[in-house]
Amino acid sequence: MRQLFRAIARPSLIALFAIFMLSLFVACHSNPQSTTQASSNDSQLRIWWSQGFLPLENEAIQKIVSDWQNKSGSKAELTLFTNDVLMKEVKIALEAGKPPDLLFARTIDYTLLPRLAWDNKLTDVSDVLEPVKNTYIPNALAAVSYQNKIAQKRSYYAVPIAQQTAHIHYWKSSIEMAGFNSKDIPQNWDSFWQFWQKVQLALRQKGQKDIFGVGLTLSPTASDTFFEFEYFLAAYNAKLIDENGRLLLDNSKVRQGVIAALKDFTRPYKDGYNAPEAAEWTDTDNNIAFLNSEVVMVANPSLSIPVTQREDPDVYRDRIVTPKWPQKPDGTELTDLSAVKQIALFESSKYKKEAKDFLSYLIEPQILDAYLQSSGSSFFPVMQQLLDEPFWQGTNPKDPHIAAAAKQLQRTRQFYTVFNPAYGEVQSQNVWGKALKSIVKDGLSPEQAADRAIKEIEQIFANWK
Repeated sequence: MRQLFRAIARPSLIALFAIFMLSLFVACHSNPQSTTQASSNDSQLRIWWSQGFLPLENEAIQKIVSDWQNKSGSKAELTLFTNDVLMKEVKIALEAGKPPDLLFARTIDYTLLPRLAWDNKLTDVSDVLEPVKNTYIPNALAAVSYQNKIAQKRSYYAVPIAQQTAHIHYWKSSIEMAGFNSKDIPQNWDSFWQFWQKVQLALRQKGQKDIFGVGLTLSPTASDTFFEFEYFLAAYNAKLIDENGRLLLDNSKVRQGVIAALKDFTRPYKDGYNAPEAAEWTDTDNNIAFLNSEVVMVANPSLSIPVTQREDPDVYRDRIVTPKWPQKPDGTELTDLSAVKQIALFESSKYKKEAKDFLSYLIEPQILDAYLQSSGSSFFPVMQQLLDEPFWQGTNPKDPHIAAAAKQLQRTRQFYTVFNPAYGEVQSQNVWGKALKSIVKDGLSPEQAADRAIKEIEQIFANWK
């Protein structure tokens, strides 16, 4: 963990320190030995859950589980893990044939669940969703409608509870120090990215030698990488899969769009105004770099960055800004990407009845809303009645980040896994992260990296069985 020092108010430091300590606590209680022990305890419902960014979020899910136990008379064991640790533990548990009963992790929707549903390792939860189907936004239901090769049908194999999209954040104080203001930020695609280079140059002239203009993640180990890169693919109209699930990478226009996206995404790094460590970042390192004022702007899935600063109104409300993404190079608006967060019930569970009862309890609107609000708006609802609430509409002038996110979520598209589950394997293997790193570290041209990635994706689709 790097030391936090520059431009961070004390409450911010405390918030980050709390997150760090919670991460240590969960990591210390989430080693392979504890997983084996937890997996062997089959006398009660086992729930594995991704640790929240705020202590309140963890306390909220603990209360929900406790209240459900009191109401139902059933017993449950809740285990919290950091997301990175959780993904490793799930892999170990699956290989051992002892997964938990219920699983919630922040990245399983666009990596793991499409494969598990395809392989008949998840339980059909249609009986949980059908009674409340009309309360969900259409995208949420589409996101959990997975294909099953054994059943030879689509069905609901997970329960949607939230959604997130990728946001841009910047330090207002940094661009003002550089002699600019928010109105100077262009909405044209090329000019937008060039603006941060100008800010960096101006700050360097003022003695800020260690700050970089841009914080885009290029690491093949971070899911943030492909989430952010999907925006660049969309900016160049590189539609990879059609609504029928057919791969379109053999189209020359799509290939040119991929090349342009790779070139644009890596340009700040190659030109020296993207943080050099970004090629090695994990999913938390971009957050830390931004909060440590090592970068002026950052792209990040969810509002987890400003959320950690809510206890410092000056930082949260006035110094961190969440603008919309710039227009595409062709001048049209960019459609935001929505990732629907999901809970899965494993087919191997001995407690399907209890698990479904817990899921039905969790998605009661007032219960789910309380949990989502405890996340500090890191996640947004997927039920229309909750989205219509003033809190989620961003009507509070003291909370500009919720207002910005609410606008972004008015017009969204979904990950390609909705159309073809094989794309989940593309993301699980982080094909785009490997392509980006090959450009900035191995010296491949965008054309070479594109062709290598296309070949790899085509092979994944060909091998999908």
